[in-house]
Amino acid sequence: MSATAPSWLNNGDNSWQLTAATFVGLQSVPGLMLIYSGMVKRKWAINSAFMAFYAFAMVLICWVVYAYKAAFGKQMLPFVGVPGPAVPMDYELEQSILPATGLSGQAFPMSTMVYFQFVFAAITLVLIAGAWLGRMNFLAWMIFVPLWLTLSYTVGAFSIWGGGFLFKMGVIDYSGGYVIHLSSGTAGFIGSYFIGPRLQSDRDNFTPNNVVMALGGCGLLWLGWNGFNGGDPYTASPDAGAAVLNTNIATAMSFLVWMSLDILFFKKPSVIGVVQGMITGLVAITPAAGVVAGWGAVIIGLCSGSIPWVSMNIFGKTRIMHHFDDTLGVVHTHMLAGSLGGFLVGLFATAKGCAAFGLTNNGGAIDGNGRQVWLQIVGALFVIGWNLFWTPAILLFIKYVLRVPLRMSEEELLIGDEAIHNETAYTFEDKVVRTPHVLHGKYGDGNGDIDMEAQHGIAEDAKRD
Repeated sequence: MSATAPSWLNNGDNSWQLTAATFVGLQSVPGLMLIYSGMVKRKWAINSAFMAFYAFAMVLICWVVYAYKAAFGKQMLPFVGVPGPAVPMDYELEQSILPATGLSGQAFPMSTMVYFQFVFAAITLVLIAGAWLGRMNFLAWMIFVPLWLTLSYTVGAFSIWGGGFLFKMGVIDYSGGYVIHLSSGTAGFIGSYFIGPRLQSDRDNFTPNNVVMALGGCGLLWLGWNGFNGGDPYTASPDAGAAVLNTNIATAMSFLVWMSLDILFFKKPSVIGVVQGMITGLVAITPAAGVVAGWGAVIIGLCSGSIPWVSMNIFGKTRIMHHFDDTLGVVHTHMLAGSLGGFLVGLFATAKGCAAFGLTNNGGAIDGNGRQVWLQIVGALFVIGWNLFWTPAILLFIKYVLRVPLRMSEEELLIGDEAIHNETAYTFEDKVVRTPHVLHGKYGDGNGDIDMEAQHGIAEDAKRD
């Protein structure tokens, strides 16, 4: 017995949206999990991956219980929709619509739309974690994720994508340069000040423990971006193909420019360097992918490979930046690159590209619509301002109202994964195990109790190192 598909369903579009959503999900798990685990010191490998893993799961539950409709449902305020559940079967099976924007008739079910938008929300929280690796209290992170999703992400998504005031003004954010990257970069950067820095020894020496593993994650990130940008026309359209091509053009150009600057100034190509160039290219093309021509993607890649390079290697080393311990530099790779890409949309969006994406905008300055530049600046300022307020507000609420420390204790910072999760990333030897019972990575007396003598010994070893 086979199910009968409704007349409005396009099997090809539905298949593409589910595939694109899976590509984006793979960017987070395992893509960013591998990048984070490989780019940090060995003692932080598990905690770094775990922060991403947890965020992915928590965002999904919040998303289907109330957050999807707050981001894409009926308008409650000019910047947010009415929250509500997205899990009733009659809702999941009906045709996808975006009521606040008037965009309706997508030839796939609401369940597909809800999941597709979820993976975008999830990766935003995962990206914030990149700024706070190596010191954030995991319990504080557990609380922060649903609060920030509720108070920040849903607002940005509704305002720009869901029919809110920035959407009505005409701000263009093709696939999340503002909603995802600018918001996560801003939140990660300002939050790093309120959480506090890593140990000084970790800041002085934070050598990646597995660069090849991180590169594997980068490969998933790059190719997964085909779903990130290729899925946003909500149909397997010519614009989806153009977006995928432009994404790869800009990323390759940014990669090569960053590598060239490393060779020019540091005399050697750096793998860690080109990873940053790859990421800034992906981020900068995201708000523009389906609305610019191929040559526009080349220019965006040129800018994203050079301007963030200057920011990271020159401004990032100034005294003022010492107060912001942004572990993986999301202020450069996401905040700056996202705002840069959004600004360049105002310059290089074409009228034909906007029409192909279903927008009424008459392109950007290149097609005589200079007003689009100012609209893009307004959109960026709103996202930055909203996150500069709400991210510290949430963190201070967790710290002073809920009485949950934002930063780990000094001993936990010395030990790392074994103190926080009772697990270690690489179990080639068992010298830290002082008792005969080891159950699923837990060291103890057989009842799950931690051998505190062993943990103290690890801390003393860390101090000596």
